[in-house]
Amino acid sequence: METGFWTSVWSFIKFLPFFFGLFFLGIIKGALFGPWAWLIMTIGISALILGLWPVHVIWTYYCIIRTKVVGPVVKLLLLGAVTILLVLWLVVGIVGSILAGLGYGFLAPVMATFDAVGEGKEKPLIHCFLDGTWSTVTGSCTVVRDMKDMLLHSYFSIMDEIRLHAPPDGKPYEIRLLHIPGSIFAAVCGLVVDSIMFTLIALYKFPVMLFKGWKRLIEDLVGREGPFLETACVPFAGLAILLWPFAVLGAFLASIICSIPFGAYAAVVVYQESSLFLGLSYVISSVSIFDEYTNDVLDMAPGSCFPRFKYRKDEASSHSGSLSRPTSFKEKPDVKKAPQRVTSFKSSFDEFNPFKLLDHLFAECKHHGKDLVAEGVITPKDIEATKAGKVSSGILNVGLPAYVILKSLLRSAKANCDGLILSGGSVITSDNRPKSKIFEWFFDPLMVIKEQIKAENFTEEEESYLGKHVLLISDPKRLKENLPHLPSLNEQKQAEIDAFARRLQGITKSISRYPTFKRRFDALVKALSEELARTMGGS
Repeated sequence: METGFWTSVWSFIKFLPFFFGLFFLGIIKGALFGPWAWLIMTIGISALILGLWPVHVIWTYYCIIRTKVVGPVVKLLLLGAVTILLVLWLVVGIVGSILAGLGYGFLAPVMATFDAVGEGKEKPLIHCFLDGTWSTVTGSCTVVRDMKDMLLHSYFSIMDEIRLHAPPDGKPYEIRLLHIPGSIFAAVCGLVVDSIMFTLIALYKFPVMLFKGWKRLIEDLVGREGPFLETACVPFAGLAILLWPFAVLGAFLASIICSIPFGAYAAVVVYQESSLFLGLSYVISSVSIFDEYTNDVLDMAPGSCFPRFKYRKDEASSHSGSLSRPTSFKEKPDVKKAPQRVTSFKSSFDEFNPFKLLDHLFAECKHHGKDLVAEGVITPKDIEATKAGKVSSGILNVGLPAYVILKSLLRSAKANCDGLILSGGSVITSDNRPKSKIFEWFFDPLMVIKEQIKAENFTEEEESYLGKHVLLISDPKRLKENLPHLPSLNEQKQAEIDAFARRLQGITKSISRYPTFKRRFDALVKALSEELARTMGGS
């Protein structure tokens, strides 16, 4: 046992010069190329925010005024809230672009330097000098372009849906005026109390998180456990030790920022429960909820010294809301256990990356798009209109991705798979899917649709009918021309297929607002345009 310990210590000592050499090389590259990336991101993003801000103000007000989803009172409240958000966006956006540029300009070269000497890399000596240099500058340009797509494409897509969307039951949502004063008062109390208490709690637990994290990482480093078990992860885990104070500082700032939605939620409690008393009870209880949650995260003594009152008339709802702790935390056993160490990082490598999934989606769109171009379903008019920015028809930017997702759902339903089977044979399940809340918004509804498709047990003709419906639903005239005639299809089946198509289009439209979607979509349109030119003999 003693021999093994001294072997680990000697390995640690031998590793230190290698690690610090790479780290200082990354810092040098960051000093040379980081300022250029910082200038590009700061000037580019700030110019976009300032240049588009007047347009965003006018169009936001216009969409709120014209929407039919809410009534006049709610519109008036929204206009006041939006005014505050637009002013904050101007300040936060510009300051955020400066900080993001600094962080990216420093971290990108350092991370690229460590990544260059990972396992399986060819010519690591050359790459550790070259990687993270010019790629840092081009990466900052990509960030600016994605920001432009988000402020133009994603923003206007969301606002148009708000403006054109009809209320579900035909009646606009209206608010009860009687409870507005109490809601505002509770929200103000919540913001004041939570901002002070969350800051104090985070300040108290700041050194706990800092030294506990350092202790665990250093123990793993000496014993080659946890993140240091895999050789490829050792440089990154070593970098985590140096950058851990920044992670703790980020958690501290996040705790302060999170006091805003926690405190403002008191207004929701007052309005939903029609009780100012319950809203103020929530204000006090939210401090206890936050304290308990942070205790569980930091493996401190469970519970809280702050009182936790009942703030819902229905007792169950006070423990099932979005602000209550997860079940895994509540059912924590009395006997305190040390947190389990991670035995390997390989399982995390098998998890799907959201950006890689997006790349896969567009690769499939390219494959199926070429077939649809050859069949004449996608026409030159679609591609030229999309190139000109006229994507209102939605056949290429929404219909084609929805068509590809449908193919995957049908494939998964036939195979009786618990997850989603991709064309290459890979399977996305609840275990290996990206652990992102945004991805859950897309993945979980798709799994529900897959189960419904499995229950329907469509024939091949009905699957073809559904595919054309999903692709062309936004163009009723072309839909009617291209749909195959199925005498066996009754009205109920047609209504179910139409519902499937509309839901898939809605999910895909949400995916199309993803920050990197527009950049990949432009590459897809270019590829389809080239394929169409070849199909038509270059004309």
